Amino acid sequence: MNHEITIDRRSFIFKGSLVSAGLIILPALRLAAQQLSTLDVASAGSMRAMLEGPLKTSAAQALALDIHTHAQGADAVAASLLDGSLSADVFIPITAHPMFTILRAGEASIAQPIARTELVLLYSPRSRFLRRFELAAQGKANWWEVLQQPGLRIARSNPALDPGGRAVIFVMMLAAKKYNQPDLVAKVLGPTINPDQIPDQISTGGNTQARLQRGEIDVMAVYKTGPAATGQPFIALPPDINLSSSTLREDHPNLSLTVGSNVFYPEPLIFYAATLKNAAHPASAAAFLAWLQGKEAQALFQQAHFDLVDDPTPLYL
Repeated sequence: MNHEITIDRRSFIFKGSLVSAGLIILPALRLAAQQLSTLDVASAGSMRAMLEGPLKTSAAQALALDIHTHAQGADAVAASLLDGSLSADVFIPITAHPMFTILRAGEASIAQPIARTELVLLYSPRSRFLRRFELAAQGKANWWEVLQQPGLRIARSNPALDPGGRAVIFVMMLAAKKYNQPDLVAKVLGPTINPDQIPDQISTGGNTQARLQRGEIDVMAVYKTGPAATGQPFIALPPDINLSSSTLREDHPNLSLTVGSNVFYPEPLIFYAATLKNAAHPASAAAFLAWLQGKEAQALFQQAHFDLVDDPTPLYL
């Protein structure tokens, strides 16, 4: 009888210890969560997965920052930052053009390159052109000839609002030049704003990834980081065409694209980061920007199939 009572007491003491520990640990965890400083980051849509995944987790641990994100087409984000409909501490677009929009408006003074990528052709595993795509991916067929097949359905975003929409046009321009195919852009893409390929011209297109997986779309140009991470099939493009080169503008000084009243030039697919002038959390923004250029963040980018920047030259006016 006494033996049973002793066991009950020990059990009671043990459970009581756990409760006491819980009373200590739980408030500590809550305190740790409360001590994370908010950082608002506006970015290109292609950076969303990093900002809501590995960068968010690691920045919380390394810098005690709680990253909040707003991501869509980089040009649209820049416009929202300037008209006041969006506020942020840090801006991370892809390509220099959206960042120069911010720099020229005086909303940032300098932007640092933090990662880069390249353009690839993502094709549907349910496409009726699947075998042709597979041969092109293996280097056994010309990818630019496959794209000219009658009835092939291409999706792309609006070049007026999204660097990705301009990137695919510049890729076709470079291919036309490389392969001596002067009509290639018109044959593959049609007009610059083609409603058959850009179903939603107000934003940047619908859920094209879902449509691609269902076979409603045959192919689309995307940044390599997406399919490289998910294992989706894609066609890699030659280095002098895939917009990865840091000397694109110098190599092709006469290449340009006019969309409405705006003239664009080919740009390498580099992600830039800048702290914004009216940042609500300037110290945190500066710390985050420095961290993005450091070994920990750069390793995270590499793990996610981004490439390291080969030209560390910042952007400024």
